Amino acid sequence: MGTLLFLIAKRLFLGLLTLLVISVIIFFMVELLPGDIAEAVLGMGATEENLAALRKQMGLDQPAPVRYLNWLSGAVVGDFGTSLISGERVTTIIGQRFMNTLFLAAYAAVIAVPFAITLGVIVALLRNTLFDRVANVVTLTSISSPEFFLGYILILYFSVQTGMFPAISSLNADMTFLELLHRTFLPALTLVLVVTAHMMRMTRAAIINLLASPYIEMARLKGMPPWKVIVKHALPNAWAPIINVVALNLAYLITGVVLVEVVFVYPGIGQSLVDAVSKRDFPVVQACCLIFAATFILLNIAADVGAILTNPRLRHPK
Repeated sequence: MGTLLFLIAKRLFLGLLTLLVISVIIFFMVELLPGDIAEAVLGMGATEENLAALRKQMGLDQPAPVRYLNWLSGAVVGDFGTSLISGERVTTIIGQRFMNTLFLAAYAAVIAVPFAITLGVIVALLRNTLFDRVANVVTLTSISSPEFFLGYILILYFSVQTGMFPAISSLNADMTFLELLHRTFLPALTLVLVVTAHMMRMTRAAIINLLASPYIEMARLKGMPPWKVIVKHALPNAWAPIINVVALNLAYLITGVVLVEVVFVYPGIGQSLVDAVSKRDFPVVQACCLIFAATFILLNIAADVGAILTNPRLRHPK
């Protein structure tokens, strides 16, 4: 138990260190953008007095390392500053939108994860058959297609031609849960098509890799049915790589949702990031990037911990 806790603590420390490095990159990349932030906010017709007053109000008169430390100390307690455009707190702007993004990611994950793992097991059982080849072609096509292309194809067939689902996923507080599921089905389906293919192929590869093991051969020689060999013997030992790829795809569902939210005009944090970039609202841009990075790192740590818990060789390294 002590070794396991040490490994988990080590992963957490490395994750925090990585997040610290990423926060430095985010802040100073924004600092290197051309133009004057004060002029971008007030416009080219602003006087020098107004520009100087705004720079002082925004802390731009201080050295960059001091401003970074002030920003980081606020971000640690959830205070990302004030929007340059609306004057609202950044947490107020992106708080509900981040929850919308989490809902969309959870909606897609609930469909994609069990479907991908089940399909991967079936394809491994039917290896080298016509079903296996067709599944590989379809999944490769899905992986190779950009999210916005899949989104527009779904809009064309399910919204424009059939009218089954709305093309724009606008939300309001009066919607019931079923209406919410219906309104967000197309963006969720777009994400499902992208991540299912990767998870299915990794599940298939992990199981097929184990099928050549001696204990699998022994189970077959005992006359055990193929499905029972996979479910009872191969699948439990394949959980480590499967959990790893599932966690990485869950990270993608949250951090890679920007294009999908833009295509379907979904009010998530990805849409907020695009709007903030177009308006040069740098505090919102920094907050969104840091949240994306923290989410991705956290789910990567979860993948590492899951792999450690399911693999005795990782729990007891030599």
